[in-house]
Amino acid sequence: MENDFDLFIVDLNGNLRGKRLLGSSLDKVMEEGIKLPRSVVGLDFWGDDVADNGLVFETGDNDGICMPVQDEPVPVPWAELDRRQLHAMMVNPDGSPFGADPRQVLKTVLEKFHARGWYPVMATELEFYLMDADSEELQRPKPPVLERGHGRRLNTKDAYSIEDVDGLESFFANVRDCCDQQGVLADTIISELGPGQFEINLKHVADPLSAGDQAIWFKRLVKGIARKYNYSATFMAKPYAEESGCGFHVHFSLTDKDGNNLFDDGGDEGTEMLRHAIAGILKVMPESMLMFAPHLNSYHRFQEGSHAPVYACWGYENRTAAVRVPESEPEARRIEHRVSGADANPYLVLAAVLAGALYGLENKLAAPEPTEGDAYAVGDESTRLPWYWDDAIDLLKQSEIIRHYLGDEFVDVLCAVKRHEMELLNKRISDIEYESYLGLL
Repeated sequence: MENDFDLFIVDLNGNLRGKRLLGSSLDKVMEEGIKLPRSVVGLDFWGDDVADNGLVFETGDNDGICMPVQDEPVPVPWAELDRRQLHAMMVNPDGSPFGADPRQVLKTVLEKFHARGWYPVMATELEFYLMDADSEELQRPKPPVLERGHGRRLNTKDAYSIEDVDGLESFFANVRDCCDQQGVLADTIISELGPGQFEINLKHVADPLSAGDQAIWFKRLVKGIARKYNYSATFMAKPYAEESGCGFHVHFSLTDKDGNNLFDDGGDEGTEMLRHAIAGILKVMPESMLMFAPHLNSYHRFQEGSHAPVYACWGYENRTAAVRVPESEPEARRIEHRVSGADANPYLVLAAVLAGALYGLENKLAAPEPTEGDAYAVGDESTRLPWYWDDAIDLLKQSEIIRHYLGDEFVDVLCAVKRHEMELLNKRISDIEYESYLGLL
């Protein structure tokens, strides 16, 4: 008897939604897909309907069709029983693109590049924290304590420590093995600034849809393997108030149909196309912020001097800027986009980066002068990125550029979901309010 398999799509929050199916149904599913309500992509973070997203009552909560985007299911090595998974994308009942599906959002802007004979190449870098397994129940995360040589422990800061990686050798070997089995092109493993914080880089791929798929699979497998080792993994943007946040950096270059890098001028500065793309990314960055920082917690990460950019600026080999052009051989000339948090939906992050770049390229925008030195010291209010969730929602809602490149349906549904979530959280009274005010007012 064939093993059961999970078929899932990705909602706008980056959460997986789908069904567990009998292995005997695989052939039919590969040909016909499965039905799920279209409103599933616009659920709130906790899985509840959002009445104002236009997908529930107005449509009779009708179904979309979830069609597989993989040729066959892949193993789920961390599962207790043999099981596989199959990734899908939702289309409308008539087979037309469903504009609110986040993978379709990325596909839409990618097709605009291809129509011009331009082919984006992208790679992702995702940071995460490992925590004690019971930290989630306490709602106060704690890094795991691992005894290692020389009496050192993982619950201390130790950036770029090889011994931190040594202390989790079996865990990371399991991660690499799972990546191989699922087709995730994992590369470098780095111990990051926070205690128990790590980054794994994924390799450049010529298809941004594949880059987004791999980032989704990677986040799921890290959390699944962590449970096997009695840890908990989180991609939350700012799990510790006093420690480094978790970023999601995107590397992006552009080729022609023959594979030539259109950002490469043979020297260190790059082509005019590189600077047009940067100018567009910077121009659209404030109104794209909801895609880079989609949650209430996301905005705790943006603090001056925190290694998270707070100004829309760029520079050569400058990690304090929002956009960095890394030092490299000319043929590898590329853009690194450093704004997004690891809590963001990978498809929407990639789509927002591409939309900004395409806007700059099509309009041949002139980039501002590159920032040298500390971007936190020279930034000003004219380039400051939104600091608050509600500002980011409003900016996206009003963005004609994002609507043009990514579609009205997507913008309207995402803004409705985020407004709904913000209103729910605003009704909650936080611990700090009780600690500050209860006995004094």
